[in-house]
Amino acid sequence: MPVTIYGIKNCDTMKKARTWLDGHGVAYAFHDYKETGIDLAHLKAWAKKVGWETLLNRNGTTFRALPEAEKQDLDEERAFALMMANPSMIKRPVLDLGRGRILVGFKPELYAANVAG
Repeated sequence: MPVTIYGIKNCDTMKKARTWLDGHGVAYAFHDYKETGIDLAHLKAWAKKVGWETLLNRNGTTFRALPEAEKQDLDEERAFALMMANPSMIKRPVLDLGRGRILVGFKPELYAANVAG
């Protein structure tokens, strides 16, 4: 099963992850969820593996720009709604390794340990 990297084209972390994959000869498909979107089924499947808290990018400018009331008392349902409305709020990248395995965020040591080149 091929590797798929999910994210946004112009994100610096995405660029680092894609450069790492390219440099290690890893073939992958790129899914830009700003252009193509992302469905709730993907978010829910990822959340079952890593938790919605890991998926929600609280450090990004999109999340920080939200009114305080929208940031308070977040639960899974509200977090999914935010991520569906604003894909920039999904932590990047999400690397789908197939067979139900994903990595969220980019850490070269985790890629090296988990991605076959």
